[in-house]
Amino acid sequence: MTIKLNGERHELAAATTIGALLLTLGIDARRVAVEHNLVVLKRGTYDTTPLADGDEVEIVNFVGGG
Repeated sequence: MTIKLNGERHELAAATTIGALLLTLGIDARRVAVEHNLVVLKRGTYDTTPLADGDEVEIVNFVGGG
C-alpha cells in the first residue's frame, strides 16, 4: 500500500492505522498534530483511523521555545 506522507511517497507493508504508523515511525503521538486526507484528527482517533492506498497524511511536530 502506498500513501503520501508529508508530501513524499511512503510504502506500507499492510493496512494499518494512523496510531500504528506513528508507532512504526517512532513518533510520540502526544507531540504531533496529524492531518489525514485534509482533515485534522483528534488525538483520540489515531488508533481507530485506518489508512487506505492513496491516502495523504501530514504529521506536524510541536516545537517549544521561548
